[in-house]
This record gives sequence, C-alpha cells and structure tokens, in this order.
Amino acid sequence: MTSLLRLLVPLSLLSLFHQGSAAPAPGSLLPGGASKWRLAWSEEFDGPDSKLDERWISQNGPSGHILCSRWRENAVVKNGMLRLVNKKEKRGGQDWTSGSIFTKEKFLYGYFECRYRYAAAEGTNNSFWLMTQNKEKPAKGKNFEIDINEGHFPNEINTNIHNWSDIKVVNGKKTHPSSSKSFSFGVRPDVTVQLEIPVKTRRIRLTSTHGGHFHLGEFRIYNANPEGYPDPLSGSADKDKPGLVNFAKEASVKVSGNHDNGKDSAKNLVDGAVETTWISQVEGGKSVEFTLSAEQTIGCIQFVHGRKEKGNWKSMMDNYRLDYYDGSKWVLMSKFDILDGQYNFARDFHTYGLEWNEKELVFYFNGKPIRREKNTFCFSESPIWLSLAIIKWAGRVTDSIDGTFMEVDYVRVYQPRK
Repeated sequence: MTSLLRLLVPLSLLSLFHQGSAAPAPGSLLPGGASKWRLAWSEEFDGPDSKLDERWISQNGPSGHILCSRWRENAVVKNGMLRLVNKKEKRGGQDWTSGSIFTKEKFLYGYFECRYRYAAAEGTNNSFWLMTQNKEKPAKGKNFEIDINEGHFPNEINTNIHNWSDIKVVNGKKTHPSSSKSFSFGVRPDVTVQLEIPVKTRRIRLTSTHGGHFHLGEFRIYNANPEGYPDPLSGSADKDKPGLVNFAKEASVKVSGNHDNGKDSAKNLVDGAVETTWISQVEGGKSVEFTLSAEQTIGCIQFVHGRKEKGNWKSMMDNYRLDYYDGSKWVLMSKFDILDGQYNFARDFHTYGLEWNEKELVFYFNGKPIRREKNTFCFSESPIWLSLAIIKWAGRVTDSIDGTFMEVDYVRVYQPRK
C-alpha cells in the first residue's frame, strides 16, 4: 500500500530546503540580485572567542518571561561559528542558562541576513531580531521589535512586529500593538491517505507523540470510490464526489481517545465543520480510535488537524501514525514524522532575512519572500540581536534541552547601491 500526503509548502518552494545544507555564495540570496546591494557590515565569527566582545554585548542576567537566565559564558565562538548553548544549571534565579547577544553598533534600513540552525530540542526559541532600547526615546516613530525569525524546533518560523511605545493595561494586563505570522514547513492541515489496495476493517486508529496538545477537526473514513475523493477542507466534502460513503459519520460508530481536560468532543470530528475540533491531551501519547458497526472496505482516510487563527494554522501535529486493525493486530497504513524529512531546521542551516526600509518590511527565507508588511512605526536605529531562550510555548521543556545550541554561521547587513 502507498499513501498520499500533501505538504504545506508548494512544489515551487521546495528548492528553499535544498539551499539549507550548503552555504550560499555571498550576496546570492539578495532581493533583486547582488548588483543592487553593497555589503555594509558583517560578522563571520572567524576570530577567537575573546574577539566577540569587541562588537557584541551579552545580556548577563535573567529574563522574567522566559525560563532561563542568559550569560556570556553560554556564547561560544569556535571554528568559524557562534554557538548559544543551553545548560541545565541554577543561575540568576532560574533553572536554566542560555545565551543572548546584541551588537554595539546600531543600524537603520537595509537587508539583514543571518544563516543559522536551531537548537535540537522542543521548548527552545532560536531568534534573529532587531529591537530598539526601550529606555531611549526613538528619534522617529516608535520603540519597536522586529523578529526576523523566532524559530521553534523542528520546523517553525515565526515573524513578529511589536510596537513597544504604545503599551496599555487591559483587565490588569499589559498589552501592546503587534502583528505575527507563523509558518510550519512540511506540515499542512489537510491530509489525504488514499490506499492503493483497499483494506477491510472495523477499526481505524490515529496516534501521535506530538509535544503538547493538537486540534483535530474532521476525520473521514471513506469507501473505495472509483470517482475519487474530495478536498479535505471542503465544508461539503462528503457530497463533492459521487458514490462517496463516509463510514465515520454513521450513528453506530464509536469514537474513543485521550481528549483534553476530560471533555469529550468526539462529535466535532464528524460534524462537517473543520473549525470545530477535538483537542488531544497535553502530556503523553495521543490517540483517536473509530470502531465501525461492521467490517467495511476502506479506500481512503482524510483528516484535518490544527486550528485556523487569523489566517494561520496552529496546533497541528508534527508526527502521526495511522493504522487499521486486521482482526488480530494493528497494521500500518501511513505515518509521518517531521524529523524524518527535510524540514528539520536543527539539522541543516538555513538563511533568514529582512528587507527593511521606510515603506515596508519584507521577511525572507533562503532568499524567497514569505511575508510583506507596510512599515508604520519602525523608523529608528536598532542593534541586531541573536538569542536563544527556553520557553513553554515552543514545546515540551525537558532535560533533552541540556547541551543543545543554536549555531550561527554569519550575520550580514547590506545597503542599496546608489
């Protein structure tokens, strides 16, 4: 049997990942070509570790919103690379240490580029960013933060724009204007597993070891249908192809699984609405099992996972296994693990960029634009930051983080040629 898994990234963008392993030629990823730009500043990390302090400042202290304090000793230059290293050690009132540095020099506009790879553990935030010093009044515009990438292992890119001048208190909590957009490469919310050879079974099971909870929307168990199968995200999926039978929607079907907070929302798996979801438990293994009233011939399984928020899909699984029961044992139909493919951003280096000018902010991944926004308040000079942090919202925080590191090849700043 074979299965068909449709990926989040279009085929036209698959070349992005092949560029990750070998270092690109200097200037080769610049918007519009190298002839439009001149190299204004660079850090190649070619010198001894002691040379780092000539151009960079280390945080050297704790941060209340993350789980680690960050120190110069955790920033290590060796063999032409910078490593920001996570350590499980009590310091600065926290149980972990890591590294965060920023440039002594400040920059205004240009193309900012950094090639690095993530720390190989969940719960880590691997960042290349710009931020003004909030204690200083900006010369123009607002105090701001531009996260060119807050990367989460193994496959997430997170881009954020924060206005730190206009802070308000709402219901006792501080808030500020911000705009975020995330990308989960290699995972898409709609999955179709079409079987080359149909199987006979009464039981279908989905299992996952995904860290944290995930959302599961529609789950469809289709007959072997010569007319094919619908788009999983379609609200009228069960009617889109003639001859379709969705066994999962039969009234006699029993659904079991370890759902979140003891709230059984199994009905959301078969209500025809992808926006209503079943939520897995947070810890341990996760599973959903369908038991049909009688043995049926199955030709295709479809499911939608994650929840859509402001145009982004979140809370998707990064691994799963789909099995059927043959009467004596569970038999694999399809499986997926992000770490087995080409989307492990801790294994390979990738290049993250920002084109920043007075009119707009354009975010790049391996030389291709992934986000474009109008610049409305980022008009002042800012240092460049390289930071590693341990945070709960990036996955499970376990002892596996100890000794992992974010590894940086270079940072470069280009200015337009006149």
